[in-house]
Formats: sequence, C-alpha cells, structure tokens
Amino acid sequence: MIDRRHLLLGLAMLAAAPLHAQAPASDPVGMMTAIYTRVAKGKGEDGGNFVIETKKARATYLSTSLAAQWAKMDARTPKGEVGAVDFDPITNSQDPDVASFKVTPEKQEADKATLAVTITGHRNERKEQADSVIRYDLVREAGQWKIDDIRGAVDGQPWSIRTMLVEFIKLTDKPKRK
Repeated sequence: MIDRRHLLLGLAMLAAAPLHAQAPASDPVGMMTAIYTRVAKGKGEDGGNFVIETKKARATYLSTSLAAQWAKMDARTPKGEVGAVDFDPITNSQDPDVASFKVTPEKQEADKATLAVTITGHRNERKEQADSVIRYDLVREAGQWKIDDIRGAVDGQPWSIRTMLVEFIKLTDKPKRK
C-alpha cells in the first residue's frame, strides 16, 4: 500500500521533471499547448527560445527542412553574431511577457496543420492586435508534429521565420567563380 509520503514524493518528482525532456505531443494543439504552458510558467518572462536554442531542441521541435535551414544560417553566421533571427519568435518579442495564451486550430489535414496562438502579457497590450498572434505551420514527420514555419507581425507588418532564413542564406551565398 502506498502511504501519503510516497505518493507526495512521487508527485513531487513528476513535477520536478524537466519540461524540455518531453517530446512534442502527438497532436498539433497538444504540442503548442505544451510549449506555451512552459512559456507562460512563472512570470512568463523566460520566453520560448528553448524551442530553437540548440541543435537538439531544433531536431525535437522543428521539421527536418526548417532545422536544416537553421543549421545553414548558423554555419554562415560569424562567431559572436546573432544571425537572421534576433528575437524570440515564440513570443514575438525581445522581452518575453506571456501571462496567458489561446491555441486555435485554423486548418488541419492528415500531415499538415496551421494553428494560431494568441498571447496576452502581464505588462501591457501590444499596439497592433496582429502582433499578439503567432501562427504555426506544422507538418507530421515520423509520427510527430513538427514546426515547419512560424509567422507573426511586428507593428502590423508580417514576418516568417522560414522567409527570414531563406533571405539570410541568399544574402550570405558566396558568389561562384567563373
């Protein structure tokens, strides 16, 4: 029989397990909910860079093609420089502030999905409502949903991570000798 101490110890160990060790959920909404639950934890100021900060994290969360583009960007970025993505795309900010979020599926097929995540901060509302919505294009790879693009807006002007990476790679292409 399990006594209360063992039950509480077991629950404490589960709660202390690192969130980053969890694989993305097998459904798109579950995946984004897990990411944003972690982002909004505490004061919501840690952001979502855990999704993109390491090669291992990118392999976990990003599609193979998006992770490959990211690796190309990294390879072409001079040491000590930032590269094409100089902000936290998960929170669409330089200074993360996420108090709550809402995940809304917009389109889903067997192997593709688009979800919109609307975030609300603790401090103040964004000037443009579009800046509070981050859209995710997801693809299913090897039975897991992976992020294939992240899209948002800054001051109402749209951006796309995939487009930023493609443009950076084009700009840093070395000219071919004739």
